[in-house]
Amino acid sequence: MKKIKLLLVDDEKAFLDTITKRLEKREVTVSAVYSGKDALVELENNKTIEAVVLDVKMPGMDGIQTLVEIKKEFPLVEVIMLTGHATVETAIDGMKMGAFDYLMKPCDIDVLVSKVEAAVEKKRQHEEKITEARIREITERRV
Repeated sequence: MKKIKLLLVDDEKAFLDTITKRLEKREVTVSAVYSGKDALVELENNKTIEAVVLDVKMPGMDGIQTLVEIKKEFPLVEVIMLTGHATVETAIDGMKMGAFDYLMKPCDIDVLVSKVEAAVEKKRQHEEKITEARIREITERRV
């Protein structure tokens, strides 16, 4: 699998710094931001990001609002919701709005990496299907 490009979004700087270092040791390219608005800017500026790990509870634009905007503007980017304050309702809301999965803080780094790999694989397969459909469309027009 080629190197994963991940965006981490969390308002807790210490947590973000720690998880960034741990993911980079596992050959993941990480961009990190501290708010939902910054996440949208980063996704706009960095089209190579394949997945987002997104904290639910943040001041200003919370994780659910950010998820809705990400899925609207960048529908192929997979989002894993992450929180220390999870409720079943929040998890269900996130999944209904297009989140790939939902994890509790603190989460095991191997579990997080596994979820990120699965999310990226789903995105890459979806992009491959879109590319194949476009190629088919172009070749059928020539016939």
